[in-house]
Amino acid sequence: MGGAKPQQMLAGRALIDHACTWALSHGGPCAIAVRDAGQVAANALATSVPVLIDENSGIGPVSALLNAMRFARAHRCEAVMLIGCDQPFLPHDLPAQLMAAIGGSAVAMPVSGGKDQPLASLWRLRERQVADFIARGARSLWRLADELGAHRVEWPSTDAQHDPFANINDPASLARIAAITSHKGRAPCA
Repeated sequence: MGGAKPQQMLAGRALIDHACTWALSHGGPCAIAVRDAGQVAANALATSVPVLIDENSGIGPVSALLNAMRFARAHRCEAVMLIGCDQPFLPHDLPAQLMAAIGGSAVAMPVSGGKDQPLASLWRLRERQVADFIARGARSLWRLADELGAHRVEWPSTDAQHDPFANINDPASLARIAAITSHKGRAPCA
């Protein structure tokens, strides 16, 4: 879907608006990190929160993480909850569960169905290490999480048919998730 993903519609709202509603429901400062402002410009909710433009465009979510950490530091936060706009069923208790599990680790990362979920993880502020990681040409959030010291948290699923971390990567996955939303009574997390 490229840069147009945040604008994709699900249950009558843009994906970015679902993500903002979820994030704002947890209190604390919230910001959106994007490659360019046009990715969220048309959405009233999304533009009501600060928009952080990637300093290192084209390298993926690791750049968003660095921007989020800098934003969090300026707001005197100790950690950031990094989420993508493409996971509309994130559990409401995710931040609290990850905060309870992080202990002395730098990252608390949920694992669902045997898959790490770096774009639904809690990250302690480690701007220097993330900047150094980027400067080395590295891009993988999984590798970064392992370098920083990730604590993986097995996420129980109460519904064998539904992965709370299901994400939208293409038009086919958007259609599948839209069908789940409309036909099975599953509401997006926001």
